[in-house]
Amino acid sequence: MVLPPPVIPGARLVPLGFADLDGWAADGHAAAFSAFLASCAALAAPPREVGPASVPTLRDGLRRACAGARRLGPHPPGDLLARLFFEANFRLFQVVPDDGAGGFFTGYYEPELDGARIPGNGFDVPVYGRPDDLVMSGTGPAPNSGGALRRDGDRMVPYFDRAAIEDGALAGRGLELVWLRDPVDLFFMQIQGSGRIRLPDGHVLRLNYDGYNGHPYLPVGRLLIQRGLVPREEMSMARIRAFMAADPEAGRALRRENRSYVFFKALDLGAEAGAMGAQGVPLTAGRSMAVDRRLHTYGSPVFVEADLPLAAPGSSDAFRRLMIAQDTGSAIVGPARADLYFGSGPVAEEVAGRIRHPGRFTLLVPRLAPVIPAGRSP
Repeated sequence: MVLPPPVIPGARLVPLGFADLDGWAADGHAAAFSAFLASCAALAAPPREVGPASVPTLRDGLRRACAGARRLGPHPPGDLLARLFFEANFRLFQVVPDDGAGGFFTGYYEPELDGARIPGNGFDVPVYGRPDDLVMSGTGPAPNSGGALRRDGDRMVPYFDRAAIEDGALAGRGLELVWLRDPVDLFFMQIQGSGRIRLPDGHVLRLNYDGYNGHPYLPVGRLLIQRGLVPREEMSMARIRAFMAADPEAGRALRRENRSYVFFKALDLGAEAGAMGAQGVPLTAGRSMAVDRRLHTYGSPVFVEADLPLAAPGSSDAFRRLMIAQDTGSAIVGPARADLYFGSGPVAEEVAGRIRHPGRFTLLVPRLAPVIPAGRSP
């Protein structure tokens, strides 16, 4: 059965042909195919570690496409065969938001930081696990939204905000997973939702998002722009870091205006694996992306056409790449909005931090839905 195009609230879908995509034939489709197979494994058997679920709109069609991918054999295909697979199993639809804004892309990364299991020797910034008295009071549209409460005597009150936690509201409860040197590093790790912590003995501790305190997320970059402290066209994570480093007290006050506070959990991930996405699969640098989970299904391929400052600030480099939707985020809201994952470490941080650019968001929709055997209900 031919799968009809999905209905995506707030957008219209414009049919395209593969020849309409700039850079399609030149892309490295084998890398995209490998990332797609990781999503296929999650669609076949839900992983142990998962984030908030995505809409199931395209799930059945993706599962049929996954069956076709597995029939290609045990060995990874080359670029040509991978490209032919996507062309044979998917149709193209450009996602055009009703507001006429077009697609919009940002970047994210996994921080690499030094840390210690016990405080001291400069490691005095705690990274907290999720408190056992945190009670979510509602489900918001994104993983970092909706309220959270705690019991205070015989009544429920809002959970501690960032300032209270930084001032010691959770100290002494055994929630510390690890200790960092710099509160700015913790702040950015909370924004990214994951981190690699290098311990003194050489081990790498892998941390991932495990909830938040229920207070709304406030982008501090927006505040710097509104107050005339950083020009809009120059805004980046590097500029935010520079502001906080130049005036630590002003930086501390700025961070506290974002009352949201993220908690982490340790994951059993190898040092070489990418950060864990909400779909429950390790992300692939340059091939994984975060989308609005209320509008898109995890595992969906998306072709991105944008000119991005990859080489250096102010450059305009062609980014024409097939990505796989495997993650989500509180700031990723809208039908043609995506966050591109660039990997871990300082280089990935530099690249991801300067991307806030428009582009074309083209969704690959599975051609066929699974055939339901006679006598069985869907």
